[in-house]
Amino acid sequence: MAALAPRTRGRRAGEKRALTAEQEASIRQTICDKRPEQLKMEFVLWSRAAVMEWIERECGIRLHVRSVGKYLARWGFTPQKPIKRAYEQSAEAVRTWLDDTYPTIAERAQSEGAEIHWGDETVLVNTDVRGRSYAPKGKTLVAMAVGGTRQKLSMLASVTNQGKARWMIIDGNFNHEKLIEFFQALVADTERKVFLILDNLGVHHCKPVKQWLAEHSDQMEVFYPPSYDRRKSPLGRASNSIPRNASMPISNTSSAAKCRRAPKLNFAPPPRNTWP
Repeated sequence: MAALAPRTRGRRAGEKRALTAEQEASIRQTICDKRPEQLKMEFVLWSRAAVMEWIERECGIRLHVRSVGKYLARWGFTPQKPIKRAYEQSAEAVRTWLDDTYPTIAERAQSEGAEIHWGDETVLVNTDVRGRSYAPKGKTLVAMAVGGTRQKLSMLASVTNQGKARWMIIDGNFNHEKLIEFFQALVADTERKVFLILDNLGVHHCKPVKQWLAEHSDQMEVFYPPSYDRRKSPLGRASNSIPRNASMPISNTSSAAKCRRAPKLNFAPPPRNTWP
């Protein structure tokens, strides 16, 4: 009777695959450790086509794109939205900043009675309609475009570790004169010395700015962290909330005055003591 028992039909698991186990392990490791551009490929991210080309290059085997998809699924790979990171960012430099440089700044601020501010620039526009909106199923909401009445204003802002925000709206182009004007206003509005943390934008390092800081070293010092993801800084998270939230009260209007009101209506500082 045992001879009559039904048997599993077809190929056994792993039998007669195009790639050997060693080749599969090598391809998997390459995908985990490298990006296509690092391998001098014409792809930026790993797609089925990119993996197919890499397999052909390394193993001399031409697979169908569908077969590549099956291999990726078998390996536990899924298509994911990549995390954005500054191209110049050095993980070691960021770690040094977080573990050594910033704690030193924080200790100095406490001993000297200074206040730490995180500064940045952003842009306010009246045509921003990103985000989602509830609507009946199958009836997508239509966002009306402003057309030829687009308004655009620049904004300089700072936020403290306790979430206190200050900002200045700028008409026209942002330059070192506007930056120094913001410095002066920030010093005047703060009752103690300011430790301002800025990114490495060129205007932050220009000669007039360095000269002003040297002349007012008793009122303000500026520190420059390595390249990092601005969305993780207090001001990065706060300023990112403005375009998203401000689209509701200021879109579909030609009034620059309403753009000016957007920070006051929508600026949402991060929770206290969230950085670093």
